[in-house]
Amino acid sequence: MAVYDFRRRMAFIHQEGMDQLSPTHPETAGPAHGSKFSEKIGIFSHDFLKCTVYLAGLSPSHARFTQKFYSTLASSSTLLEDFLDYHGAKNNKDWYLFRELTAGMRHIGLASNFQKHISNRLRYYDLPDSADFEREGEASLRFLNQCLQKMAPMALNEAQRLGIRLPGHRFEDADFPSIQTTDLLEYDIDDENRHQQKQSIVKIASEFLNLVQNFDQIKFYERYSYQEILGIVPDKVNEVEVRRYEMLVHNLQSSFDTYVIHGGFRFGNRKLKQLRGFFSVVFHLLQMVGRLLHFYERHLYEAGYKNTYKRVQDDLAMVVSPERLLDCTINYGLYYVCHFLALGKEHARVILNENIERGQIRVGVPQKLGFHARPSLLVAKIVQYYGGQVELVVGDDRFDASSVLDIQWAGGKIQKENLKEVVFEGDARTLKDIEILAAVNYGEDLMGKGVPLPKEIKYLR
Repeated sequence: MAVYDFRRRMAFIHQEGMDQLSPTHPETAGPAHGSKFSEKIGIFSHDFLKCTVYLAGLSPSHARFTQKFYSTLASSSTLLEDFLDYHGAKNNKDWYLFRELTAGMRHIGLASNFQKHISNRLRYYDLPDSADFEREGEASLRFLNQCLQKMAPMALNEAQRLGIRLPGHRFEDADFPSIQTTDLLEYDIDDENRHQQKQSIVKIASEFLNLVQNFDQIKFYERYSYQEILGIVPDKVNEVEVRRYEMLVHNLQSSFDTYVIHGGFRFGNRKLKQLRGFFSVVFHLLQMVGRLLHFYERHLYEAGYKNTYKRVQDDLAMVVSPERLLDCTINYGLYYVCHFLALGKEHARVILNENIERGQIRVGVPQKLGFHARPSLLVAKIVQYYGGQVELVVGDDRFDASSVLDIQWAGGKIQKENLKEVVFEGDARTLKDIEILAAVNYGEDLMGKGVPLPKEIKYLR
């Protein structure tokens, strides 16, 4: 069978209309070859094709793009993609386009579901200044829905060309109700003060601050042009990196739900539940960004393939604009990940400092050279690692111990007054490690050369 001419078939389907896909239209004949694959393809494609028939037969304004629909599309396309991959569709020129459409609709459907979840839950997240975010999220979801509706007739054309029997009945709007209702179940499990150990709150807030600091390598606060996006995707921003951060945020959210607050967003300590809101929105945005980057990198990105692979890639680009897809992924999804991480950072720092165990230590000044660059940097790194507030106290003056510059300013006063000891006050966890550092003369010998650090503070390297 010749390689499918997508443009010719698309023109045919638009000329003929969608009448051939109505529930009363006789099913098309199945594959002529009587293999086990031919027998099973109709079974494994049935629910996916019902979704595509539903999409292709409705105008964008009438389709029920609910979480129920996205979940149905995702589960059915996953099953079909697994079936096709098992039988080698990725290496067959007749089946490759159908396989790519199945995978593409799966990933865009999943991304849409994550965005829909955000929209449904946004009021419970209690996020500050979220009006623009809500508006841009709705626009992004409309674009993703349009992509699905453009891909649906293409998938149906391929199914017919391959001789797959189309479903005899289509989904109806009633099959995809919204998850939302006007009713809420009675709130009769009070999770207020449920094992809200300060150590758990402190640990989670600290880990969140570390995550924000690690995310700095891809953080940005301005929208990118299309050419600028092409300069960072996939070299700097890619599915692998995004999924790594997605898992880290998911772990924080799970720890929070297990050890801090078990219930939902409606009642309880508002400040803690706002922190949970930052976890949630960042997590679901990263889920969406990861799926869209997967689709772009796997199905649209110019990776040097030729012939069938390149032709199918071009066909997909006709219905899913790479430029608009990347704009949605980076200038909406990743932009607001950075935005809410920045807001959550300040929120987490407040919660951390409200819950840390505070203390005071008196330690020696670095011998010979005082608080010059290396000792100041190592002290600041310890404070930044834990995230809690720590001050270096010199007489009546207090200096921020997370700032290298502040410590060096303090070092000038210490040297001028010929002090041999100083006081640190604040987060007890941090003070413990500063004591360990001070015991090895802040990581250097009397000549100012670096020395090995104790294992307890190996994270400084």
